[in-house]
Amino acid sequence: MNAPFQLVTPQRVTALPPAVELPALRSVRPGQHRLGLGAPLSWGWVLGPLLLILYWSVLSATGWLDPRVLPAPWTAVTAAEELIRDGRLQDNLAISAWRAAQGLVFGALVGVGLALLSGLSLLGGYVIDGLVQLKRGIPVLALIPFMILWFGIGEGMKVTVIAVTVFAPVYIQTHSSLRAIDLKQVELAETLGLGRWGFIRHVVLPGALPGLLTGLRFGVTAAWLALVVVEQLNATSGIGYMITLARNYAQTDVMLVGLVVYALLGLTSDAAVRLIQQRALRWRRTLAS
Repeated sequence: MNAPFQLVTPQRVTALPPAVELPALRSVRPGQHRLGLGAPLSWGWVLGPLLLILYWSVLSATGWLDPRVLPAPWTAVTAAEELIRDGRLQDNLAISAWRAAQGLVFGALVGVGLALLSGLSLLGGYVIDGLVQLKRGIPVLALIPFMILWFGIGEGMKVTVIAVTVFAPVYIQTHSSLRAIDLKQVELAETLGLGRWGFIRHVVLPGALPGLLTGLRFGVTAAWLALVVVEQLNATSGIGYMITLARNYAQTDVMLVGLVVYALLGLTSDAAVRLIQQRALRWRRTLAS
C-alpha cells in the first residue's frame, strides 16, 4: 500500500535587501546644459561693443571725456551722414574692402598650400617651416621698403603686404592642425586601403579644417591691420587716405569715422568667419557647441 501523501511546506524565503535608491537625475531639456557655458545668445558677440559705446557715451555726455581728445559717438554719426551724402565714404570703403579681400584670398591660398606641403611631408616641413619661422621674426613694417622697391608704390605693393600679413597665421594654424591629426586615424586609413587622395579627403581635410578656420579668423583681422598701414603710403583712395586727409585738416570727426569703420569691418568679418566655423564644424562636440 502506497504511503499517504505528505504536505510539503515551502521553505522560508529570506527577504531581499531593500533596493538602493539612486538620486533622481534632473531631466535636461534639449539645448540645456547643467555644466559648461550655458545656452548661446544669438547676438551675444555684439554685447562687448555695445557696452563700450554706452561707456563712451556716458563719459562724453557727462564731460569726463574731452571732445578734443576723443569726439562723442553722436559726432561720428553726424560726420558719417555727411560723408555718405557726399559719396566719399562708400567709394573709399569699396576700394579698401577690395584691397583687403585680394590680400586675404592670396595670403590664405598660399598659406594653406604651403601648410599642406609642410604638414604632410617631412622634407617639406624641414624646408618650408624654417623659412616661415624666419619670416615671422621679421616685422611687416620692416619689409615695406623692400616691397616698394620690388613692386613699386601702387596697388600691387599694397595687396602683397596684406597677403604676406595674412599668410603667417593661416599657415601656422593649418600646419599645427595637420601635425596634430591622431595617428590612429592614419592607421585606420591604411587598414581600409585609402589612396593618397582618399586619405587627404577623409582624414587630412577634416583634421585641418578647425585650424584653417582659426587661422582665417586671425588672417581677417591681420588683413585689416595691414590695410591701415598700406593706405598711409602714397594712397589716393581708401579709408586710410580719408583719415590721412582729415588729419591734415584737423578734422577729428572724420578721423573718428574712419577708425569706427575699420573697427566695424574687423568685427563683422570676424563674425562671418565664426559663423562659417560653426556651420562647418557642427559635427564637433565642444564646450562652445
